[in-house]
Amino acid sequence: MVKFLGQSEATKIDVDLIEKYKFSLDQLMELAGQSCAIAIAKCYPLRSDIQNLVLVCCGPGNNGGDGLVCSRHLKLFGYEPQVYYPKRPNNKLYQNLMHQCMENGVQLLAEISDFKPLNEYIVIVDALFGFSFKPPVRREFQKIIDLLKQSIVPICSIDIPSGWDVESGPLAGDISPAMLISLTAPKLCATNFKGKFHYLGGRFVPKKLEQEYKLNLPNYHGTDLVVRLE
Repeated sequence: MVKFLGQSEATKIDVDLIEKYKFSLDQLMELAGQSCAIAIAKCYPLRSDIQNLVLVCCGPGNNGGDGLVCSRHLKLFGYEPQVYYPKRPNNKLYQNLMHQCMENGVQLLAEISDFKPLNEYIVIVDALFGFSFKPPVRREFQKIIDLLKQSIVPICSIDIPSGWDVESGPLAGDISPAMLISLTAPKLCATNFKGKFHYLGGRFVPKKLEQEYKLNLPNYHGTDLVVRLE
């Protein structure tokens, strides 16, 4: 069975990927975001009778960077992603990711009031908080979290459902995503996931690292970059 990671071990693996295996942060984001877009396309395929709108909610950290990359790939796949990005870091990496989105025709939204009616989106991508998150939710993100809690549109969370404790999972009333895309390896909170689709994205983990941390990752099929977890 695939190993589920605690917060400190997930952090160590990320550090090793960058320091020991010489992945750059933008390289890891590109690999993660692309795999997220692929998994979403598998579960919510394009339809010819609608606009295929996707709302992507991005936080200011690495999870939000994954969401920006995911948005760009969704656009290339034929979807119409709109990115809600209220807190934009003054950092060249994130500035470049935003620029790439805009150059590909992805609309960036700063306010919740800019959203389309929620029922016009086929899926909402939750890329607000990653595995470094510690509750409670900061005040500036409470409004979007409250909206996600009430959403009847399926939510796809990247790596961690936002607001959940990374190890112990959700409290009563937390968001309940229909889809979860774990990255590198699933985190402990994913044992509490009750949604329909759980995918793993991260077909870039060196075998040596997998063996060192006893990750027991599943086999990917053919050239697929994602694999569904049962």
